[in-house]
Amino acid sequence: MAYRAIRGATQLERDERDHLLRRTAELITKVMHDNDVHSSQLVSIYFSATQDIHSEFPALAARELGLGDVPLMCGIEMDVEGAMPRVIRLMMTCDIDTPRSEIKHIYLRGAEALRLDLAQ
Repeated sequence: MAYRAIRGATQLERDERDHLLRRTAELITKVMHDNDVHSSQLVSIYFSATQDIHSEFPALAARELGLGDVPLMCGIEMDVEGAMPRVIRLMMTCDIDTPRSEIKHIYLRGAEALRLDLAQ
């Protein structure tokens, strides 16, 4: 096995707790599904949120999906002028055989514009 990092992001329509948790759970689930990652292969997940998000920690969505034994951390994204608002990003580190060139980075709900070179 090899350690691989998978990137992903989603944009929220509004900074509301339930909305944030649904969108973050959707992102986590799609990243894991599209890369055939089982929860036992997760090493950690790092979440970042733009500075306009205050309603909840994105890591709570992972815990609610049953990933409470996976190390989770949240941080604030840099406040860059002109940056896309209301974005949750993640970097999921996992122990999988997939070659780096075959990793599917997932960008949802407008966040595709962040990385057109990686978005599916």
